[in-house]
Amino acid sequence: MNIALPVLGGLGLFLYGMNVMSTGLQKAAGTRLKKIIGALTQNKFLGLLVGIAVTMIIQSSSATTVMVIGFVNAGIMSLVQATAVIMGANIGTTITAQIIAFNLTDYAPLAVIIGIILLLFTSKKKTKELGEIIVGIGILFIGMDMMGTGLEPLAKLPIFTKIMSSLSNPILGLLIGAGLTTVLQSSSAATGLLQALAVQGLINMNVIFPILLGENIGTTTTALLSSIGANKTAKRAALIHLIFNLVGTVIFMLVLRYPVEYIVKLLSPDNLSRQIANAHSFFNILNVAIQFPFAIYLVKVVERLVPGEEVGEKPATIYLDERILETPSIAMGQTNKEVVRMGSIVLDNLKLAHEVIIDKKYKEVENILGTEVLINKLEREITDYLVKLSNAPISQKEHEEVNRLLYTIDDIERIGDHIENIAELAQYMEDHDLSFSEEAMDGLKTMFAQCENIVAKTMKSFEFTNEQLAREVLEIESKIDILESENRAGHIARLNKSICTTEPGIMFLDTISNLERVADHSVNIAMYVLDNYK
Repeated sequence: MNIALPVLGGLGLFLYGMNVMSTGLQKAAGTRLKKIIGALTQNKFLGLLVGIAVTMIIQSSSATTVMVIGFVNAGIMSLVQATAVIMGANIGTTITAQIIAFNLTDYAPLAVIIGIILLLFTSKKKTKELGEIIVGIGILFIGMDMMGTGLEPLAKLPIFTKIMSSLSNPILGLLIGAGLTTVLQSSSAATGLLQALAVQGLINMNVIFPILLGENIGTTTTALLSSIGANKTAKRAALIHLIFNLVGTVIFMLVLRYPVEYIVKLLSPDNLSRQIANAHSFFNILNVAIQFPFAIYLVKVVERLVPGEEVGEKPATIYLDERILETPSIAMGQTNKEVVRMGSIVLDNLKLAHEVIIDKKYKEVENILGTEVLINKLEREITDYLVKLSNAPISQKEHEEVNRLLYTIDDIERIGDHIENIAELAQYMEDHDLSFSEEAMDGLKTMFAQCENIVAKTMKSFEFTNEQLAREVLEIESKIDILESENRAGHIARLNKSICTTEPGIMFLDTISNLERVADHSVNIAMYVLDNYK
């Protein structure tokens, strides 16, 4: 117990500190993370850099890979792009070991004190985020110190010496490394444990190297488990992670182990913790350098291993996947894309309703009603996703953004309902052989044009958080209110002159009323945009 409690407690603090640091880094990165992910649409070299950058921020190659599987599953990232990001993630994850190798244990309590002061006694958001990062680093090193203290008595145990000597068998070392990382679900934590052993002089480089290589295999289990239930393409992405690390391990064990071992000892002859960090970095950097040019062939291999096409019902959303929730700021950006897509679908349905009413293309009514089913499904799926996102570690500002998104999709869905009402009115007119007067048709054309304009500008103002466009929406809504009043008055005048009859007149009033409500919901969305400028 004298060994187990401090080791497990220290490991817990290490993992917690890494999580706190990661959360602080993610909050500090904020919208920059969204921009980083936007680079994925470019080329695989940028994907490699994105993998490095994102993993350095979220401090977990497993989390990055799981997030990548989410992107692949959502159909917004190709396998070649995913391969590049996964390779970059392997490099990015080595930063934790490099930080640990500085051995700042003596300064850890001071870091916690400074971080707590910044968290409790400042109001600036950026300063609080910096405080969170500093606290995380401090707790991480306190955890390392506890692990080291707990491990120290092992040197006096003959059984431990025997176990260490048995680990000189590289195959056993590989298995230990893979198993340890699978249990801890973090190669950074497993490497940190090795560094704690090294600081106490309980392990040497000959034993360490196979375990390090095994860790790179063990870290793939998280992604493999995450791919269960995902589509075939996502399963291929997880398999790429495994094959990439397996191939790299074989290359290093057969060819590069001793040259790299020699170099890391030469660079830091008296610092075993730094040797571990450098070996970890060299393995991942060289592995990427060797395999990156052959990424396309790696994709072809996994396509052979996981053949076939997708089957089964697909979700309505295309940008959302629960795996992306691992990085909330990126999940927020993906949700914004999905809301913009939902708005675009609603706008297309409005234009179709225009054609049904004005050009009497009644055969399109079924298409409008079918699209409305999709819009309702989108609202449900986006809402469910936002609820999960609100329970993630996000800032107060991001909570407010989640609420705005919930209000926005509700208004977009209500616009869809009014378009559905118009389509049903058109269907009734066809069934009962009704038609509008020429004056009524002219009034409807103008209102439809203004409503299409207001919905288009509303969604543009939302997409780009554009204040000017949002204010234009308010102006257009005022014009639509006037048009609705004029059309209503015109209808009463035509009715009094017997130019139109009662039943088509009721259909006309219901149509302009629905169009006016489309404008009202557009204004609601524009107001959410303007809230950002308060």
